[in-house]
Amino acid sequence: MSKVITVSRELGSGGREVGLRLAKKLGIPFYDKELIAMAAEDSNISEDLFHANDEVIAGQKRINYDDYATVDPFSPVYEVPVSDQLFVIQSKIIQRLAANGPCVIIGRCANYAFSDRQDKISIFLSGDKSDRIRHIAKKHDFSEKKAKAVVDETDSRRREFHKYCSNQEWGNAAFYDLCIDETKAGVDGTVDIIKKYIEIMA
Repeated sequence: MSKVITVSRELGSGGREVGLRLAKKLGIPFYDKELIAMAAEDSNISEDLFHANDEVIAGQKRINYDDYATVDPFSPVYEVPVSDQLFVIQSKIIQRLAANGPCVIIGRCANYAFSDRQDKISIFLSGDKSDRIRHIAKKHDFSEKKAKAVVDETDSRRREFHKYCSNQEWGNAAFYDLCIDETKAGVDGTVDIIKKYIEIMA
């Protein structure tokens, strides 16, 4: 199999778990938060800075760059907003990983980054909001009120980030190969659906 599989997801729709199980079934690498450590090592920028600006757009408040970043002050990217600079660094990492062979990549506008690739399969995972809130509440031992606030904030941030980077509507089926309600199909069912789709498209 020579496919690059990108997974975009609403919070609480099992994106990481689906990606991990899919990658394991296909015998290919999986990348999510691992990209942050790789980008930090490549760029000599603090991993904390990447975490603080992960999937965040330039207009949002961010931590003091000078407290965390070590870059060449004469670099032409020095005056670029932190989130933009880090997004570019991660995008280069993503492109390099995909050039090495098939893999599963979670979030970070990877579906847009690979929009010109014929071997790309883009997935969007969604789900009933109440089910997603309950999942987050249970996973993190949050009250449902707090879980709802986290789901709303994270989905909003991801939507804005995707729009900012791609000028596309996050979650719009027109921009994905396959959209699945994970709260109905379950993690294993979702993995099976994606695997079957890949087989059909091979």
